Amino acid sequence: MNSDQRREAIRACAACHETLDASLTGLSDDQVRRPSLLPGWTVAHALTHIARNADGLGRLFDASLRGEVAAMYPGGREGREADIAEGASRSATELVDDVHASSARLDARFAAVEPGDPVWSGRGSTIAGEISISDLPVRRRGEVEIHRVDLGLGYRFSDWPPDFLRSELNRQTGVWASRKPMGFADLPPVALALAPADRYAWLIGRLDVDGLAPAGIF
Repeated sequence: MNSDQRREAIRACAACHETLDASLTGLSDDQVRRPSLLPGWTVAHALTHIARNADGLGRLFDASLRGEVAAMYPGGREGREADIAEGASRSATELVDDVHASSARLDARFAAVEPGDPVWSGRGSTIAGEISISDLPVRRRGEVEIHRVDLGLGYRFSDWPPDFLRSELNRQTGVWASRKPMGFADLPPVALALAPADRYAWLIGRLDVDGLAPAGIF
């Protein structure tokens, strides 16, 4: 990713935070207690995860500024789950304020460093393994766009921005192909016949399709 691409990724990340914040205006205590589209999670759990994800990415970024490789979540997967469970009991106002504040902190971090700064060449440690600091704005946008659907508050697969859907569909199709034997890297015909948003939803495990096994890459 060059500096111009990184600058655009940072802009797009901030823009998705703005639209998320706007969509949460007026959220009620009753709504946050309802089940989300993620098994075992309420809307409050999903909102807490969105906030803690921003803080975790910020932790990786701050460590890279110091020339270090940090863990995204203290305590790993168990620490992440404990933070989500603890935060899910809060009121709608507290949850929405947390999402807004954590997103704003991350935007400020990204904006304060030039796109060509060496910090972007650093590494960070997630539950799934090491990632490039350069990927953080794109990864954050993906978290927000996907979990906006998971909230079950009216945002749908078809609402994903075209540029996001295009780039992420290409990326996840590549991930799927990379895990197949050489010569068997084409998506199944049933998957190719799906609308792009539905195909991406299938790839990331958010859509079951008759006659199509789970993509199995998450």
